[in-house]
Amino acid sequence: MPTLSGSSAHPPTIVITGATSGLGRLAAIELARQGARLAITARDARRADATRAAIDEVHPGAEVRVFSADLTRLDDVRRVGREIAAAYEQVDVLVNNAGIHAFEQRVTADGFPEMVAVNYLAPWLLTRELLPVLTRTPGARIVNVASEASRRHGTLALPEDLTDTTPFTARGSSVVYGKTKLLDIMFTRELARRIEDTGVTANCLDPGFNVTGLGRELRFAAPLERVLRLLRVGDPARGAGLIVRLATDPAFAGTTGGYYSVRSAKPLTPAHPGGDPEWQRRLWDETERLLGV
Repeated sequence: MPTLSGSSAHPPTIVITGATSGLGRLAAIELARQGARLAITARDARRADATRAAIDEVHPGAEVRVFSADLTRLDDVRRVGREIAAAYEQVDVLVNNAGIHAFEQRVTADGFPEMVAVNYLAPWLLTRELLPVLTRTPGARIVNVASEASRRHGTLALPEDLTDTTPFTARGSSVVYGKTKLLDIMFTRELARRIEDTGVTANCLDPGFNVTGLGRELRFAAPLERVLRLLRVGDPARGAGLIVRLATDPAFAGTTGGYYSVRSAKPLTPAHPGGDPEWQRRLWDETERLLGV
């Protein structure tokens, strides 16, 4: 496993969302083991404390700072981004990992569809708030967790899909989830182009099928997860390992705009229109208009 270097003045600083469960928690533990100091966002203080305790077991004395934030509220995202930027002179890596797969439509306090808000708008906005501190850090990296679920996105419509609050069933939720992950891929590629002169890289990944946190809203999720674990299906360590590689591996230094598979970190071609630069630019412009930035 590659190790982190950071600068001579401090260990590398890594910001990671969704670190209180699932892939994010496993990735945070490994990054701390490598010597990173972590800034994690959390809505639930108890789960944040549990993550901190798990990290301390592996790397006693690891520096872990928790920043409270509800990623369904975009004002909270702006605030926490500014708090993190004020707390650190440099940020070496931003990992946008937090995400949800809801089985019914819910509308946020801001009026956005919840999955779009958490899976796409929140990482877009957090990245924007942290770009100044990232660009002050030589070789900084941005890692976005996307998914091959993006191939089941139906038909993308911009800007309509960013604000569509039409109700859906559990079965219909997969299309909406897939769209949010397609947006993440498009966002990453457009971001990579826009910051290519800064030295900061941006890449995204498909973490594969994972049982951790599987279908939290399904009644049978817990027993299904136990069965899949017994069958060795959906090991979350694989997805977490790819997050860590993109964040730390020297082999990815200077590499930007990529979408990588959990299988041997091979490059993936996104589903249409995910790889289309014109669609990517349109998405960026529509997001700026929507958020008033």
